[in-house]
Amino acid sequence: MSKKSSELQGLIHLIMDATIGVTDLVESMHKQVIQPPFLPATTIQKSITKITSFTYNNIRWSTLFVGKNAHKIVSKLTPAIGNLKASDKKEIILSVLNGVIGDYLEEKENPLKITMQFRYQAKAFSIDKKIIKQTYSKVNGKIILMVHGSCMSDIQWTHKNHNHGKVVAEDLQKTIIYLNYNSGKHVSTNGKELSLQLEKLVTQWPVPITELAVIAHSMGGLVTRSAIYYGEQHKNNWTKLLKKVVFLGTPHHGSHVERTGNYLDIILAATPYLKPFARLAKIRSAGVTDLRYGNLVDEDWLDKDRFELKKDKRQHISLSKNINFYSIAAVTSKETASLSKQIFGDTLVNVKSALGQHKNPDKNLHFKKENIWIAYQSNHLDLLSNPKIIEKLKEWLA
Repeated sequence: MSKKSSELQGLIHLIMDATIGVTDLVESMHKQVIQPPFLPATTIQKSITKITSFTYNNIRWSTLFVGKNAHKIVSKLTPAIGNLKASDKKEIILSVLNGVIGDYLEEKENPLKITMQFRYQAKAFSIDKKIIKQTYSKVNGKIILMVHGSCMSDIQWTHKNHNHGKVVAEDLQKTIIYLNYNSGKHVSTNGKELSLQLEKLVTQWPVPITELAVIAHSMGGLVTRSAIYYGEQHKNNWTKLLKKVVFLGTPHHGSHVERTGNYLDIILAATPYLKPFARLAKIRSAGVTDLRYGNLVDEDWLDKDRFELKKDKRQHISLSKNINFYSIAAVTSKETASLSKQIFGDTLVNVKSALGQHKNPDKNLHFKKENIWIAYQSNHLDLLSNPKIIEKLKEWLA
């Protein structure tokens, strides 16, 4: 079966599951209306509920039947599907889909799931000396790894016709590598996988590696920190080569946006007539809910209900003393604006979280003063194209 065919079948699986899920939701809401909460049910209400249950079951069975037959149709269309060309738009859509429900796609082994890969010029390459030599016209021992954020892909480092990594690599004569990963999986899951991939990479790199640096945007910073933690735990060689890490808008202490979503879960679930809709608020991947407080390790989420309203109980992971860390936060307002206008930062991550500052001194990340910077009149995505940031990157990574 071609990749195009398997992706389309994956989409059919997703549509089937979504249809059945919405049917469950509507049936649940219907029952709430027919039989109000806290009131005894009448004979007529019970009869209506039985009839509607039969109807909803028919919808579920029809969905499954149509879905199975659609798979047969897709297999017949394999030759035609194989001639379709990939596009940036398709990659972006898949990245968003994986960011929102990537853990679900992984669990169901859906072909639409993204597999972690190292890429160059939007093409994946195998971790093999010969393949790496064929991929790059020039290879040196100074590597910059670019790690994208939630619901994004490696191609989105190019923003407004600008790519930080490309400019820095060319000006500082370094070799650029892009990571592409399923941002819907737990941060710690991606962190452990990245650590393993980097360990393979340093053993297969065609020339001796003298330095490794990382530029990470948003969630990518959490994945990087998680990888460093697990890499150091296992005394991996790649962590000894890692010299510098630059964070762009990374929610080190979480995002107020996800915490707001968490409160929405509780409000919906606590109201009888709205309770069925609480399911909709929970259509958020493990990766997204990790952004609530900035989870980095398995212990932050194992054996816990990630939708339960609870305080920040994650383990505090300090920054490694053997690596130079830098962090840039963004603020949508001007530098002269009042603190109240600056409090929400880039609309997704506030300034204190991006700079690793916490009201509990024990949780501060203690970036050096000269290693932090604030980009004013910039939102979360502007961090990818702000011309002043490229100058900071060159200064720090030189």
